[in-house]
Amino acid sequence: MDGSGQIECPKGFSTRAIHEGYHPADAGGALTPPVHFTSTFTFPDVESAGAAFSGEQPAHIYSRISNPTVDLLERRMASLEGAEAAVAFGSGMGAITAVFWSLVAPGDEILVDKTLYGCTYAFFNHGLAKFGVRVSHVDMTDPDAVEAALKSRPGIVYFETPANPNMRLIDIEDIALKAHAAGARVIVDNTYASPYLTRPLELGADITVHSATKYLGGHGDLIGGIACGTQEIMDEVRGCGLKDMTGAALAPFNAMLILRGLKTLGLRMREHSASAGEVARFLERHPEVSSVAWPGLQSFPQAALAARQMRLPGGMIAFELDGGKAAAIAFMNRLNLIQRAVSLGDAESLIQHPASMTHSTYTPEEQAAHGIAPGLIRLSVGLEDVEDILADLAQAFRS
Repeated sequence: MDGSGQIECPKGFSTRAIHEGYHPADAGGALTPPVHFTSTFTFPDVESAGAAFSGEQPAHIYSRISNPTVDLLERRMASLEGAEAAVAFGSGMGAITAVFWSLVAPGDEILVDKTLYGCTYAFFNHGLAKFGVRVSHVDMTDPDAVEAALKSRPGIVYFETPANPNMRLIDIEDIALKAHAAGARVIVDNTYASPYLTRPLELGADITVHSATKYLGGHGDLIGGIACGTQEIMDEVRGCGLKDMTGAALAPFNAMLILRGLKTLGLRMREHSASAGEVARFLERHPEVSSVAWPGLQSFPQAALAARQMRLPGGMIAFELDGGKAAAIAFMNRLNLIQRAVSLGDAESLIQHPASMTHSTYTPEEQAAHGIAPGLIRLSVGLEDVEDILADLAQAFRS
């Protein structure tokens, strides 16, 4: 309720992305929230410090654990994801590793999708596995395969949707129902979609993780990560995964940059999606392109799921050329405006070859088994004039 006792209407996504959790009157009227550049925090007396350290009195103690600027970002992201709480980290991998170090123990099993970001795959199969955590992969687009895999009672089910880099979608609501019936928590990497396009918690997931480096920041000038979920789980992640296990703290300045990025997230996601649609249709018509994966195409195998689960199809495209890997590399090397680089969600259009770059942590055999074709190209459609993006693609094909 507001001060008059009237019930306030829920604010829209972009309104919350701009205003949630901050009142200028609380900072001397400053329209933009201040950045708190401090490593530690003082207390008026030892008793107050003791109450803070024991948890009896909420307070900032040390910026590795919490900081006022980072706290504002966390509250704002929790609102956008529909979560009770959030924890920010120094990178997306910091978010993923802190969550898992907090929730798994030797002897546990986790069930993950067959297609994952390369560093996530390496953390699970080359990292957690060394400490006695069993990692099982399953095609989560196959409901029967998921049900069969859940019979071993894994503690966590983890997937990306859309999946990096081949754009496979996972039905969050269906997987969450099946996983919860088997006693498992569900963690979704929501980096590709952002909370503007998909809100996994509203569909039954327990935790979402993000590389805030990507669409949340949106400008290619920071590294950051976010996890969102219940207050209880996020308290555990902060106290264990962040404070003790990884120390992957987000710098206040980077928190400010992400807060700035959130203000235009809705606008940017609409523009990314609109331009990606034109690019995807151009690629689909081109005689040298053998396949295009973008959730907004009628030819996309999971178009119906995309329409149900995503507000818009997003700015990411995966495609292959008839000539396979050699043709993909030659084509990419001829691009001028579109930059060859990893990462995504920037204002600049970025293109990369997953088998050589982001997913090179997979062996060739693992790439084949996990849906990463040798000639697959991943394109993050930026915010340039779409006519210029199309012209660059066209000249690369011609030359």
